[in-house]
Amino acid sequence: MQAQITRQAAAIKTLNDPRWSAVVARDRRQDGKFFYAVKTTGVYCRPSCPSRRANPGNIAFYATTAAAEAAGFRACKRCRPDRPPLEVQHAATVARACRMIESAEEAPSLAVLAKDSGISPYHFHRLFKAVTGVTPKEYANAHRTRRVQRSLQTGSSVTEAIFDAGFNSNSRFYEQANAMLGMSPSQFRRRGADEQIRFAVGQSSLGAILVAVSAKGVCAITMGDDPNQLVRELQDRFSNATLVGSDEGFESLVAQVVGLVEAPSLGSNLPLDVRGTAFQRRVWKALSKIPAGSTVSYASIAKKIGAPQSVRAVAQACGANPLAIAIPCHRVVRTDGALSGYRWGIERKRTLLTREGVSRP
Repeated sequence: MQAQITRQAAAIKTLNDPRWSAVVARDRRQDGKFFYAVKTTGVYCRPSCPSRRANPGNIAFYATTAAAEAAGFRACKRCRPDRPPLEVQHAATVARACRMIESAEEAPSLAVLAKDSGISPYHFHRLFKAVTGVTPKEYANAHRTRRVQRSLQTGSSVTEAIFDAGFNSNSRFYEQANAMLGMSPSQFRRRGADEQIRFAVGQSSLGAILVAVSAKGVCAITMGDDPNQLVRELQDRFSNATLVGSDEGFESLVAQVVGLVEAPSLGSNLPLDVRGTAFQRRVWKALSKIPAGSTVSYASIAKKIGAPQSVRAVAQACGANPLAIAIPCHRVVRTDGALSGYRWGIERKRTLLTREGVSRP
């Protein structure tokens, strides 16, 4: 009788312990913060352990694995609490693969990376994308792009840069050069010295608006209160390009963009020169598909591009968007519907959404 009363008291104590709620929910966020042991099995586990839930009267909590083992419990063979959390193991696996990609002369194949990681190519591909937000191939291409850029910026010839980055033929490099650099290799080597950027600053109901165009299309649409600051930002971005002020023909383009500010729901068919990383371009492409008058969450965009764990990176890509309204990052909100940061100010974001008919933005 006394033993039964003792077990009931222990069960009540466990049920009132907030850690028990984490065990019931198998909350991965609590992994590493504490461990629970089952007295009847002699095993201790992580809070997220998928094993069958034990009777709360048989539970004991420990702050560390050492404390649980000192009390005579052994590690569970399912959740492996004596090893680093699964997320840490996954991060280490992906980090190792990233170092392997970065140190190789030519990008390793998916099969080679997966074999080195000890998992199947299919699962490795999913794991890598979940952790980094990009595929192994996209990561390798981005790393190769950085290698090309560094080589060109340090004075190497275009041919030297090609082979330094692991391209085994000139033709393969030139097929990808524009997407990698946003300009020809020789122009990039001179840091855009031969590139001409035409620009003008107009006025809209949301303040000053700068429009800049390269030979490929509109490369910047920015807004602010200080026109001179907008010009300085353009100069910083295209530091060695030739910036040319507007002429009469250019004013019609500025007027078209100003019209887009006043009626953003009308959309735009402007030719765009979109320059960014592979991940940023994926995000911006997804943003361009959001219908006027609609909003989506950062988490939704992350899922749409196949990188559900990269919500923060999606938010950063939205903040780096160089083409206000044309790439409608103002249509992205928090999961609860609240407005979050906007590169050109929350009030401008609120106004744009109101003009598109979004209620209570």
